[in-house]
Amino acid sequence: MKKITNRGLHRDIAYFYVGLLIMFSFSGIILNHRQDIYPKEYVIDSKKVNITLPEDAKEINKEFLVNATKELKLTYENHRIRNGSLRVYFDGRAILDADIKTGKGILEFKRLVPFVGQSILLHQTTNSFWIWYSDIFGISILVLSFTGMFISAGKNTFKKRGWKLALAGLLFPVIFLLLLA
Repeated sequence: MKKITNRGLHRDIAYFYVGLLIMFSFSGIILNHRQDIYPKEYVIDSKKVNITLPEDAKEINKEFLVNATKELKLTYENHRIRNGSLRVYFDGRAILDADIKTGKGILEFKRLVPFVGQSILLHQTTNSFWIWYSDIFGISILVLSFTGMFISAGKNTFKKRGWKLALAGLLFPVIFLLLLA
């Protein structure tokens, strides 16, 4: 049986996860800039709608919205009320945004942007298989980090030089977190 080395373990884990690393990095960069652009989905059709809403926003619930939007022939999924606006989510990527006082709004039908939209879903998926896979991925990244520290030989080892770079790299997120507090 062949001996497992830091270099071999590091290489094989990196080969296995290179695709996921690229996808997470790509979609993570996109999510960092979602206030400027939101490329997860795009509008394929929209229409103006007017729904009759009750005076008291507390009366707006699932049952009310299912009845009030029956003529749209869409399947209700969820809703939220925020800052005087009602947003209703329907099956099939349809979203209704309406003014809570007037009931006037826009119904938009959306589609995922190919590749980009799906890669963003990797950050948002919470099914049990993906959670376990992501946890294993996180552990693997830790293994990559630790095995990577001990691969170099000669004058550029972790003990001689690498610890300074690792410390500098650790300080950036720590300082950032302290500034957020």
